Amino acid sequence: MLLLLRVVENADFQAYCGEGTPRFANDAERECAKVLDFYRVPWDYEPRTFVLEEAEDGRVAEAFTPDFYLPEQDLFLEITVMNQRLVTRKNRKLRKLRERYPGVQVKLFYKRDIERLAQRYRFNLAS
Repeated sequence: MLLLLRVVENADFQAYCGEGTPRFANDAERECAKVLDFYRVPWDYEPRTFVLEEAEDGRVAEAFTPDFYLPEQDLFLEITVMNQRLVTRKNRKLRKLRERYPGVQVKLFYKRDIERLAQRYRFNLAS
């Protein structure tokens, strides 16, 4: 039954350009995908992981996977619903990403940004 729900959800996404069925980490990501889809903005979900640090033996020590990629804008989006005072680590990762990959554009949407979108587009977010 759960698999059927994911297939139905994916069928509703007309602008999704990724492979497989997106498996969102939270309701905020799902609702943002719906907004992108409503406006027919092509998007992919977590298509790339960026290595931020490597251990001496070459293993990945730290990485970052933005939530969305908008190919027409060549832009990654990261959605966070963490309390504003708890986003320090995420901001540090974004700073490292920008330093290591200067040509990569990424935009972070904070909880307050998502709450504003929720009010504007009248979608329900579980806190």
